[in-house]
Amino acid sequence: MENALRPLIVIGGSVVLTLVVGWLVDLLLRRADSRHTETPLWGLLRRGRLPLQFVLGTALLRGAYRQTQIGIVQDYETGIGQVLTLVLIGASAWLVVRIATAVVESTYSRYAAATRDPARVRRVRTQVTLIQRVVIAVVGVVAVAAMLLTFPAMRTVGTSMLASAGVLGIVAGVAAQSTLGNLFAGLQIAFGDMVRIGDTVVVDGEWGTVEEITLTFLAVRTWDERRITMPVSYFTGKPFENWSRGGVQMTGTVFFHLDHSAPVPRMREKLHEIVREHPAWDGRDWSLAVTDTTPSTIQVRAVVTAKDADDIWTVRCAVREQMIAWICEHHPYALPRITTAGAVEPGDGHRAISPELVPQRAHERAPELPAEASEDGGPRTGRG
Repeated sequence: MENALRPLIVIGGSVVLTLVVGWLVDLLLRRADSRHTETPLWGLLRRGRLPLQFVLGTALLRGAYRQTQIGIVQDYETGIGQVLTLVLIGASAWLVVRIATAVVESTYSRYAAATRDPARVRRVRTQVTLIQRVVIAVVGVVAVAAMLLTFPAMRTVGTSMLASAGVLGIVAGVAAQSTLGNLFAGLQIAFGDMVRIGDTVVVDGEWGTVEEITLTFLAVRTWDERRITMPVSYFTGKPFENWSRGGVQMTGTVFFHLDHSAPVPRMREKLHEIVREHPAWDGRDWSLAVTDTTPSTIQVRAVVTAKDADDIWTVRCAVREQMIAWICEHHPYALPRITTAGAVEPGDGHRAISPELVPQRAHERAPELPAEASEDGGPRTGRG
């Protein structure tokens, strides 16, 4: 009877104690979260309930599994102890990662709630994300090393590994030069404030928003929902455009190529009417001016402003669409025109070839006939 109750008491007691402690800790964290709603730390720490129970249960079993006095346990005592030790190390690393993540996310949430500057919030978010990844990587490496050191064979070769650490370090550095370069570039981006999560950037002619930054790569989401993955070393070694640097306000331009007779003052009034009624215009500035002229057209530039890159694109498209429609409806003479003339036959007399003799395509408009003398001596335009 004692042989049957002993393993039941040891294993069952460990499981019950683990569940009770986990429930009590979760209850305390839940009450603390309800009392201190301004601090999200207590609610985030509740995510560590499961790894805490794994750590506690494994530790209890690791210390008391010999007391079960079961035949199979006694036969494989070393192996069972080794397995429980590995599980305990892994669960401890899991718990440390959960606690570190909760602290980092709580700090970021409080900072984001107290700061009204979006640029600073994105900068802290980028730094916090990379710090979190570094912590996870360090804890994982330490946990794996601790697991390996539990094996007697690894302890034996430990001295020789330390003796050859210098040579191995040089070899690993040469072999992983690109990886290490990206690693240090990621840290430089995080704390050098070069680019942040949420920034609008232009890289290799592609416009998009920085969606994710890791220690080795950076993901840019383009306007058409594509993802461009680039090594972080690209942003430390090559120039790129960061439209969110120093503020997210944007100034955009729209160019029109029109005839010299275009009514520029009326266009200026129409532009003011368009931007005034458009919700994406931030009200900071607008203007319209003739910036260039050619023998056949003039170049008119409209300048508008908006609060960010998305809105400036919307305002520019609206100005371009509505202004062209207004010109076509009310001032069609202002549209650019191409003057055509009949071809001249080479020769001494340079006799002009009538356009009627030139083959016309179905979609082309035949040019006007040259003016001819009428019966009364006046010019004939062909318009009747």
